[in-house]
Amino acid sequence: MRRLLAKTGGADQMVTEFIRVNDTLLPPKIFHKLVPELESDYCGYGDIPLVVQLLGSDPESLANNALRALELGAPAIDMNFGCPAKTVNKSRGGSILLKEPEVVHDCVKAVRDAVPANIQVSAKMRLGYEDKSLAIENAQAIEAAGASYLTVHARTKVEGYKPPAHWEWIAKIKNSIDIPVIANGEVWNPDDYWRCREVSECDDVMIGRGWVANPFLARQIKDETFPRELEESWQLLKPYMLGFYNDVIAHIEERHVHGRIKQWLQMLSWHYPQAKILFDEIRTERNAQRVGDVLKARLGSV
Repeated sequence: MRRLLAKTGGADQMVTEFIRVNDTLLPPKIFHKLVPELESDYCGYGDIPLVVQLLGSDPESLANNALRALELGAPAIDMNFGCPAKTVNKSRGGSILLKEPEVVHDCVKAVRDAVPANIQVSAKMRLGYEDKSLAIENAQAIEAAGASYLTVHARTKVEGYKPPAHWEWIAKIKNSIDIPVIANGEVWNPDDYWRCREVSECDDVMIGRGWVANPFLARQIKDETFPRELEESWQLLKPYMLGFYNDVIAHIEERHVHGRIKQWLQMLSWHYPQAKILFDEIRTERNAQRVGDVLKARLGSV
């Protein structure tokens, strides 16, 4: 998916899914499994760097693993204090740490102190765990620890992914710290992007699910002339979809291929009604080759 989105264009930077860090130094094979781009000469795509994100609560271990990531080719380090997953929070990772701003500070500071000064160290947080009472304190802790910039997902853990995203809270954070603030949450189209910029007063925007649902979103934001009409952009998307299928079947165990394709089609259907029709056609199909046959028949030849 990262390869596909890089090809569609528009990103200035991409970030990996988090690498979970406990109290051990992870071997290179774990980094390479989760971030295969590290095995390339450049961790990224063209001019788009791919920042490696770490998640954990042990400052020393986070610092050691950050150094390992840099040794393997990571261009920068991001730290996750936003994941809302119960299994992650249960082991003191992700958004649960927002209840302890001093721990957030210590984690960021340990990494910042360990890596070279020219390497960016950033953090991503939510507005809080149960509520937003510690949002500004957490942001200030991250700044005090030496972070290069802060990304804020504009909801608490309890709020999950339910609309709305509270962009006005990002403005409160922005006005309480001096490092750049990146807004995240509920950006599904160019209009959302511009409203988010206005309300949040942010320095930039990070897009997750909205970009997966509409792979041309970043291009549409940067170029007003890029097609936005659904049928026209769907036609432009077809070769990317076929390329994604070929990429998945080349790198994923065959028994998992149908699930990856269906997962993406479901997300595409949030934006494209055409994707919902295609998903319904392969909903019960589990054979990877037959899934491919349907895609090629409906989307064109490879």
